Amino acid sequence: MSVSTSKSADSADSFNFASTPGSFRLSVLDQAPVSEGMSGAQALKNAVDLATLADRLGYYRYWVAEHHGTTSLACASPEVLIGPIAAATSRLRLGSGGVMLPHYSPLKVAESFSMLSGLYPGRIDLGVGRAPGSDSLTASALQRDRRQRPQDDFPEQLNELLGYLWDELPEDHPFARLSSLPGSPELIQPWMLGSSAQSGIWAAELGLPYMFADFIHAAGEPVAERYRRDFVPSPRFPSPRQGVALQVICADTDEEARLLATSYGMRLIHMHSGRRLDKIPSVETALKFFEEYNLPPSTLPSGRRAVVGSPAKVKEQIEVLAAAYGADEVMIVTIIHEHAARKRSYELIAQEFGLF
Repeated sequence: MSVSTSKSADSADSFNFASTPGSFRLSVLDQAPVSEGMSGAQALKNAVDLATLADRLGYYRYWVAEHHGTTSLACASPEVLIGPIAAATSRLRLGSGGVMLPHYSPLKVAESFSMLSGLYPGRIDLGVGRAPGSDSLTASALQRDRRQRPQDDFPEQLNELLGYLWDELPEDHPFARLSSLPGSPELIQPWMLGSSAQSGIWAAELGLPYMFADFIHAAGEPVAERYRRDFVPSPRFPSPRQGVALQVICADTDEEARLLATSYGMRLIHMHSGRRLDKIPSVETALKFFEEYNLPPSTLPSGRRAVVGSPAKVKEQIEVLAAAYGADEVMIVTIIHEHAARKRSYELIAQEFGLF
């Protein structure tokens, strides 16, 4: 298996996903982690800094996530962060990983991303998901009308959103006249995101590219297989486009990588036990935690996995997982304490795969 090193973005008009059989692209998913001793403002500056590095290193795509009500991740609004990153880079495709559509009006989402596409033509992706990106209290706070629980109408929302993006709302749709977007005629590349079987079913039915979040649910190979099998071709997307997002931590040696990964492991254990962890812990803090609870430092909660090691080891593991998913693209997310070590991780991976 090889890695595509194409330096140019896909055409936004054709949504052409030309690739060599057995190859995959490498991309970045950034959750803007806020580490101990760091402010949220600094984490956002780090996101722009990491994106400029990814642009130079040859990564293909750079997505920013959406999370709310947390002090450990600063990525509350992808569309706000995409603009500064686009201004600071020249080659990367940029987008949301993703917009949590149930919180929003489809028209507002379509208009926001259309503006970005008008300003940065051929570079903007819109990844959408169904998950709240928060706990139930925060999800309620995000709603404009709190007198009743919001409707579970995600398929209708998604179809309305695509209708705006492609100017294909039926003539009898109540909002049909609103489908002229501010960034026209520049188009946006939509993606379906998810970590469950249902997200893959919707992506296949609508003929959308699909990114599976293995770093959230590490058992997505059957979901990916079903997506490819049931994919309904369309003029825009004649064949399935399968991506997988992996948690990856790379360092010069296996031992150093394992030490860096303790921060990630401690954070996940707290999340799964319902305990609040305000910031991404340092390695020192994490090692004390694992020692206190008599746990191996490599412990991860059930259903979670991470690719951890030296460049050669990481490359091998990424290739194995890409093959298992039948992935055309691998998106790398790295949550560790030190920003410099995080940048070094992406640099080592790019070098090992020959991106530059």
